[in-house]
Amino acid sequence: MGAEEVVALVREALAVAGPGVPPVAELVTVDTKADEPGIVAAAALLGVPLRSYPASVLAGIMVPHPSGAPLAATGTPSVAEAAALAGGGELLVPKRKSRVRCGPAKATCAVVRRTPGGHVGGHVGGAVPDPDRCVKPGTGRIVVLPCTHPDHDGPPHRPPTPTMAVMYIPTDSPDASGAGRHDLRHHGDAEVRGQGRDLTDLAVNVRAGTPPHWLTERIAASLGTLAAYPDGRTARAAVAARHGLAPERVLLTSGAAEAFVLIARALPARRPVVVHPQFTEPEAALRAAGHEVGRVLLRAADGFRLDPAEVPDEADLVVVGNPTNPTSVLHPAAVLERLAQPGRTLVVDEAFMDAVPGEREALCGRTDVPGLVVLRSLTKTWGLAGLRIGYVAAEPETVRLLEEAQPLWPVSSPALAAAEACMEPRALAEAAEAAERIAVDRAHLVAGLREFTEVEVVEPARGPFVLVRLERAAEIRERLRMLGFAARRGDTFPGLGAEWLRLAVRDRATTNRFLQAFDLALQALSAVSR
Repeated sequence: MGAEEVVALVREALAVAGPGVPPVAELVTVDTKADEPGIVAAAALLGVPLRSYPASVLAGIMVPHPSGAPLAATGTPSVAEAAALAGGGELLVPKRKSRVRCGPAKATCAVVRRTPGGHVGGHVGGAVPDPDRCVKPGTGRIVVLPCTHPDHDGPPHRPPTPTMAVMYIPTDSPDASGAGRHDLRHHGDAEVRGQGRDLTDLAVNVRAGTPPHWLTERIAASLGTLAAYPDGRTARAAVAARHGLAPERVLLTSGAAEAFVLIARALPARRPVVVHPQFTEPEAALRAAGHEVGRVLLRAADGFRLDPAEVPDEADLVVVGNPTNPTSVLHPAAVLERLAQPGRTLVVDEAFMDAVPGEREALCGRTDVPGLVVLRSLTKTWGLAGLRIGYVAAEPETVRLLEEAQPLWPVSSPALAAAEACMEPRALAEAAEAAERIAVDRAHLVAGLREFTEVEVVEPARGPFVLVRLERAAEIRERLRMLGFAARRGDTFPGLGAEWLRLAVRDRATTNRFLQAFDLALQALSAVSR
């Protein structure tokens, strides 16, 4: 449902309220729907803030007109009425369904009049819960922050004019974590696991043909030391030397995923924000650690490029990928530096930076950016997903906090051997050659995709993967699977929808076979449509 339909529903509800009703003061919804484009754009059209509450808060509010469907999906028998009553007041218009369906679901709306004092309307125990998140709608961006009001740090705003609660009846089952319809734990390996057939893997971004033989030999040689506890000092020093850092600025981790968990648990943060679309594990880790997570959603119309002004000043921990998975956008280092400010931790995920020729725009190794934390992974370039090895580069005090949150001996001896080997000059030279080869192979893939008028490619792509948009992408993905190719669905990334696919870059021969299969899938879908 678009913004116009939402606004029309609001106006219909106001008409039911009768004459003399003041203008709308704000829109309210459940936080899992706070980034719905139609709702956000409707708030912007009406010129009012969009406030949201967690489903767990709404579930504790008694509503006059309960229903079974929203109860099963969200835990409250009327999301619209509960959201409207969450700030207190008198229910003027019970929930109303839109006349226009949003896919298999409709939108609902309720109206509440609030008084300046804000008498309690339906709260269990008489307590008025403060809103957990507010959304600042604006042209070209959607910003979601844990806060009490977009422009106010004091008590929650209680307007005397009507509050409109708008809610899409969900077609899936969002949970109280706030993750909403996006499965933050879905990763590319799920696209190829357990299929019972051989699929050419374009869903996972690990470089094909890895790990190289010389690396597996080094790892195998370490097996003779398994009786001893792992000693990471040599590998840590090797990583630090590779980036020109002191060893106390480096922490080895069990893959970059562990680093996200350590950051979420060990570093102080009141208002963390994740820049999306990007790898979902940082937000999942923050939510699992009990944080309310804000989102900055970059837009396809802007090429998913980041404007530092889009990140609210209140954010004290900001996470951004570079190059970003899944958009393949490489943000200039100068742009990311502008995100650094006193009292803020700036986390830059550079898991794919070694796939960029010359590692241009890299921040790993920089010591002049305050609050900078850079994550790297050896998984992608060297094919070590099963070994789990990555590292963090940060200020010594930050490294100390993260290290204190780690269990004893977090990185195995074989993983330490791999880390040390991958820092050697011949390994760095091989990685540099691989990055140049990936750039050539990516250009071949993009050129082939451009031949299809149905496909929009996000450009310029700088990572070892490409993001594309096309209608009925889910059906295309299934047909590709039948033709022997696995592609990564895009709808699990906040900021993207079902029309997006991510494709890993492979060699020219594999790409040619894929493009032929892609053509067949499009033709078959077109024939069915006719």
